[in-house]
Amino acid sequence: MTQATANLVFRALSDPTRRAIFEELTRQGGQSVHALTRFAGVSQPAVSKHLNVLKRARLVGHRRDGRETHYRAQPDALAPMADWLRLYSAFWRERFDRLEEVLERMEP
Repeated sequence: MTQATANLVFRALSDPTRRAIFEELTRQGGQSVHALTRFAGVSQPAVSKHLNVLKRARLVGHRRDGRETHYRAQPDALAPMADWLRLYSAFWRERFDRLEEVLERMEP
């Protein structure tokens, strides 16, 4: 994954409404724009804008069914975020190991 892809994912999920929509789709499965509008408590145009940001980050997919569009979460798109967290997890684990060594040497 490129840095640009990771940035899209982080930016998309930085908004609490988009994050809530993504979480709702992850928990409840695919839903129509109308159902997501009721869930989010914002206007349908606002939900559509949020969904477009999530689509650009590949966090959601969609399918048309007549006049309705149904969205589903694509959790695999969280891979750049998971990779980033793994990197910093290793970083901090190493730092804490070093701190533990220093503290052990300081003990009387």
